[in-house]
Amino acid sequence: MSSHFDVSPELDRRLNKGLRAAGGLGLLLLVLSIIGAVFNPDQFFHAYLFSYLFWLGVSLGCLALLMTQYLTGGAWGVVTRRTLEAASRVLPLLAVLFIPVAVGIPHLYEWAHPDDVARDDVLRHRAGYMNTEWFIVRAVVYFVIWITLMFLLDRWSRQEDEGTPRLQFFARLSAPGLILYVFTVSFSSVDWAESLFTHWFSTMWGFLFVAGQGITAMGFTILAVSMLAVAPPMSEAFKASHLHDLGKLLLTFVMLWAYFSFSQLLIVWSGNLTSEIPWYFVRWHGSWAVMGIAIALLEFLIPFLLLLSRPIKRNRIALGIVVGLLLIMRLIDLYWIVVPALDREALHLHWLQFTCPIGIGGIWVAAFIWQIRRRPLLPLGAPNLEEALSHAD
Repeated sequence: MSSHFDVSPELDRRLNKGLRAAGGLGLLLLVLSIIGAVFNPDQFFHAYLFSYLFWLGVSLGCLALLMTQYLTGGAWGVVTRRTLEAASRVLPLLAVLFIPVAVGIPHLYEWAHPDDVARDDVLRHRAGYMNTEWFIVRAVVYFVIWITLMFLLDRWSRQEDEGTPRLQFFARLSAPGLILYVFTVSFSSVDWAESLFTHWFSTMWGFLFVAGQGITAMGFTILAVSMLAVAPPMSEAFKASHLHDLGKLLLTFVMLWAYFSFSQLLIVWSGNLTSEIPWYFVRWHGSWAVMGIAIALLEFLIPFLLLLSRPIKRNRIALGIVVGLLLIMRLIDLYWIVVPALDREALHLHWLQFTCPIGIGGIWVAAFIWQIRRRPLLPLGAPNLEEALSHAD
């Protein structure tokens, strides 16, 4: 269905250049990373895992934000819906990109080694759940649920563009869909990240990943919509008031992530149990402690203070700088979670830790651009479209 909200020729040319550049760079760096895996598989699989978790978090967070918008309404959701939909439609690609994680199980997880399981009472106790076969089965279940939610929402969105009312369908699916999202993200984060440290467990772990994906997805959405708004038709629809709304939501996720992070630390500190302390003990000594302090300052304190400012939230460049800082720190946070399982004594940088996130990111961005070009940039059939376009403080 053609409309004045279709991608303009000028914007289409820019997107096409971005697609080729991102795809080419991503493919090149992934090939280099695979070559590096031949010589240092442990470094490759750990670098790949934290990179993969970051980009998966963008798509899953966008899917969750999309369902949240369907339940709550609001102008912010109408102007960002196409971005959220396009990002969520990258999930099938991410399902394929999970294959290296499955292949790397012996290099990543101690529970995958029968000799280690035989010597460790905790690993033997968990063996019925934490084993290679069930690990892969659960991963398949997670992706089936995520892709099914994405597929149904996208299908109904297309039908709404064609004039068929689908508002009730969105709400009826989004309520249980968000519950499924929280449960699947919690279980997958335990499988893929928490189990890297053999005896570690945390009741806050899944919520940390949910809040972190909220930061990542909202940050990416702000950058994407701001870039799309440099040319028609989004330049005519996207206002400072919309940007302000997105900035307030980003601040909410930053505070939520900080609350969960502090709660986890407080629970571990107050319990003072030998089964919980080692995870923090490794990460709060030496160079890992420096990174931990940087995360506390640059992922919470400084962005929190900046996002309290109304002028910053209404300025694309200023808010973009804050968002860029948060996205970098989210990647570093996942690095701080994953890599100490390999290098527990101190931080040792490796070139694969740079090529993997940029490589996966290039492929992801190329897929996102390809998806965003396929649909009008605003939801034509949304019942509150006109209200959202006239939104102002």
